Amino acid sequence: MASITTSGGVLDVNSLVTQLVSAERASQSAPITRHEVAATTKISALGSLKGALASFKSALDPLKTTAAFETRTTKLSESGFFSVAADETAVAGHYDVKVVDLAQSEQLASKLFPAGSSANVGYGRLDITLGDESFQVTIPQDGATLAEIRDAINASADNPGVQATLLNSSGGARLILTGDATGTSQTIKVAASGGDGGLNELKYDPQELEDDPQGTNKLEQLRAAQDGKIKIAGFDITSSSDVFKDAIDGVTITAKAKTDAGKSVGLDIAVDNNAIAGRIQTFVSAYNNTQSTLNRLGSFNAQTQVAGALLGDSLLRSVQDQVRRDISNPVAGVSAEFNTLARIGITTTATGTLEVNSAKLNAAIADDPAAVAQLFGSADGVAARLFTQLEKRLASDGDIQARTARLDGEIKDISSQRARLELRLTQIENRFRKQFVALDTLLTQSQTTANFLTQQLASLPKIGS
Repeated sequence: MASITTSGGVLDVNSLVTQLVSAERASQSAPITRHEVAATTKISALGSLKGALASFKSALDPLKTTAAFETRTTKLSESGFFSVAADETAVAGHYDVKVVDLAQSEQLASKLFPAGSSANVGYGRLDITLGDESFQVTIPQDGATLAEIRDAINASADNPGVQATLLNSSGGARLILTGDATGTSQTIKVAASGGDGGLNELKYDPQELEDDPQGTNKLEQLRAAQDGKIKIAGFDITSSSDVFKDAIDGVTITAKAKTDAGKSVGLDIAVDNNAIAGRIQTFVSAYNNTQSTLNRLGSFNAQTQVAGALLGDSLLRSVQDQVRRDISNPVAGVSAEFNTLARIGITTTATGTLEVNSAKLNAAIADDPAAVAQLFGSADGVAARLFTQLEKRLASDGDIQARTARLDGEIKDISSQRARLELRLTQIENRFRKQFVALDTLLTQSQTTANFLTQQLASLPKIGS
């Protein structure tokens, strides 16, 4: 009789059990795998959606206020005398500017000490004032040289900004004191007390210099503390530094060099139309990049029969619909001539992207740049409301995160389903193995009996022999 045999039995139990369990696993795991692939694909697609919207939101951030569209240009009739920075509050116009004085810090010098840096000046206490701040330096007997006095001044923790240096020459050395701040209020005063009186060689009082130039001051003024001074339209304007902020509203002038006597430099301030057009083009490019991602996620290729990962997805449709509304709806508070993107030359194509009519856009900016700024950056402006919408969607409690969290939960549940399936398959395998081992035992016994009977029948004498 024919049989399936292995060593030790009639049936190949391992092979039979393996094939049956594999078939069982394939039939039961297929829907789980399909579910897992679908969930994983959607999580990846939501990541792409989130990334695209986050990039768009970042591009919108600097455009969601009118300030981004109110930049100014500045033009000087001659360079080298001052630089200019104008913010969005600066009013367009022409101004004549003169640089009269540059700001200075005070600088003092001691007499010449022939012995140089090692000259023993004296000990006691120095009270040094810079502007409204004072500090004290104690000079000990064993630290009274010119170099040691320099080091003591510089090392003082309370020093508000008086720099001590030595000016060395073939005839000796001088102690130089320089303030680190400019302006007429930043004068230096040095008083000496106690000790052996040698520190009196470093005394200096600016009031005394003013009242009695031939008084007891020992330090020589090399450079007076001085305010910066400019003239705009013939009017004097001073500053403790060379920076003149808001001398003209929204304009900062930084003086660099004095202009020649009787000469002024023309300053022209104008709205920067090119910068406004550039920012709008940046917005359009960012929008189109985002739209490209949204279209890809929800697309269907009829030729290849390949669908986007979020084809027909309600969340994707919601995002696309809201973005389209924010792009196309009129902006409240803006004149009807400029209250939509289409009215300034930005229209939507058949694929949902934006295209710019540069001539129409430039004309709108030239005609009313403030209205164009409001169209984008006012409270109800296109950029402002798009930013607000995206901020809500991308929040930790937004709909994209909520959908992703649900899918993550499904992935975890799928892992549990796989674990339960493996447990069931182990039980099925054990049951199959018991059944086939019992069958194999029965078949083996039957085979043995059949063999025995065959042998016995073969040994019987043939009838008629």
